[in-house]
Amino acid sequence: MKWKRALAVAGLVVICYLYLIALVSAFSHSAQSKQWLMASIYSTVVIPVFIYAAQLVARVIRPDDKKSDSDSTDKEQ
Repeated sequence: MKWKRALAVAGLVVICYLYLIALVSAFSHSAQSKQWLMASIYSTVVIPVFIYAAQLVARVIRPDDKKSDSDSTDKEQ
């Protein structure tokens, strides 16, 4: 369970940095500021979607052990 919390904190840090990059890029007058802004906004949406999809795939591939434990106790009775 600790690795899930660590990954959640890491994802939160990455998303906060993306928001910071988007904010700085929005007010910057650099030649590439628009590209940085668009990349940051795109990543802010896409990264959480990929994380959610990975969690769904992991849940389907590796179902909870609680179900298998309750099935084995039902068979013994």
